Amino acid sequence: MNPDYDILIIGGGIQGAGCAQAAAAAGYSVVVLEQYDRPGLGTSCKSSKLIHGGLRYLETAQFRLVYECLQERQLLLHNAPHLVTLEPFYIPVYKHSIRKPWLIRLGLTLYTLLSGKGFASIPKHQWDNLDGLKTNDLLAVFKYYDGRTDDQRLTASVMQSAQQLGAKFISCAKFTAAECKPDLCTTSYQLNDENQQLSSRVIINASGPWANLVLQKVKPQPAIAGMDLVLGTHIIISGVLAQGMYYVEAPQDQRAVFVMPWHEGIMIGTTEILFDQSPNHVEPPESDIEYLIDVYNHYFANTITRKDVTRAFAGLRVLPADSGSAFTRSREIMIHNDQTNPQVFTVYGGKLTAYRATGERTIKLIQKMLPKRDKKTDVRSLRLP
Repeated sequence: MNPDYDILIIGGGIQGAGCAQAAAAAGYSVVVLEQYDRPGLGTSCKSSKLIHGGLRYLETAQFRLVYECLQERQLLLHNAPHLVTLEPFYIPVYKHSIRKPWLIRLGLTLYTLLSGKGFASIPKHQWDNLDGLKTNDLLAVFKYYDGRTDDQRLTASVMQSAQQLGAKFISCAKFTAAECKPDLCTTSYQLNDENQQLSSRVIINASGPWANLVLQKVKPQPAIAGMDLVLGTHIIISGVLAQGMYYVEAPQDQRAVFVMPWHEGIMIGTTEILFDQSPNHVEPPESDIEYLIDVYNHYFANTITRKDVTRAFAGLRVLPADSGSAFTRSREIMIHNDQTNPQVFTVYGGKLTAYRATGERTIKLIQKMLPKRDKKTDVRSLRLP
């Protein structure tokens, strides 16, 4: 019996969209099941909206990840200039800062070597122009450039690209079960309260924080990798930042926090706390909102209160299970597959910036289980719609 598709992907976020694009570009027939009515309405629209190498990951020696993300940033600046732009970022360093000017300069020098884009020190006579940034005990301000995007629009664009290459996208599809036999997996889902089925040669589980919940409904059940969910909150306040983005050190715990223009306001984020509840019910904790208000007030002269927060949202990151803090853990992608059910591949984690590389890596891993197809195009040079 011939399956309906070569590949069935569960999850229409940025990683699912990237896998669909890579699969369709490689010539495979592919279908994506997404629980919401559009791509990227789950975790993918709740990021910090950055297309970047991750300057802070240099602290934990994740050099390969930073380099890969910077290469992907360059591709996106070329292939999606309507979605990804290079913007100025400012890093203020104070007497109380844990990261001293020499350390920031060292990190930015390394970032420059990896990205090819330089940085500068802002002279003291220009500090008063930096959007009300407090200057008492300010030692230095560094300026560098990184990318940003509208994450939901980017996800939708990648999915549209996959569809243009032949992928099928099914929205409002609630995955209910899958059963795999040699050469054939049958996936059940609900669409408009009706039970539906599709068959495929392999399944890619790209459901983000729902990944292990999906695996529990697969027969034979694959081994479940250890993962932690980390909740990240952002807030939006009224106001204008005329100069660009600010990358500051939270006074409470020295974590990196971004303060940036976002549409008609200012976005501040993110937090990182372990989350052990259902990914279906994610709300920004009041304590995280207050944390971000305190960060902003620590660095900017125009004091804000809770009533100035016009919106707050929270999303979940997937990180490998570890006893260390969420801030210091590896952000490397993990593509999990085991012999209990070799037809199922689960994507754990992943960076918004590196979705293309993740998709390409995933498809390369599963090609050994699929018939040979004629490649349609190279995604590296494919312009996004």
